[in-house]
Amino acid sequence: MTARDKDPQPDPGWYYNTRTGEVEHGELSRAIDRLGPYPDRETAQRALEIARARTEEADAVDEAEREWEEGRDEA
Repeated sequence: MTARDKDPQPDPGWYYNTRTGEVEHGELSRAIDRLGPYPDRETAQRALEIARARTEEADAVDEAEREWEEGRDEA
């Protein structure tokens, strides 16, 4: 992709502000208070649900790896 092909005004994305509970279009607040970017307002509104699901998935992978390691150690 050449510089000429890049969008000169790309969409700034949608963010969920964890401090205020509000959805923002663009990087309006401090990065530490934001989740995102998300492609649209509706997805940003579900940011906490999405984060919770991703955390549960990662925890399940960690637990499976831990069990596998424990099984290897016993063999």
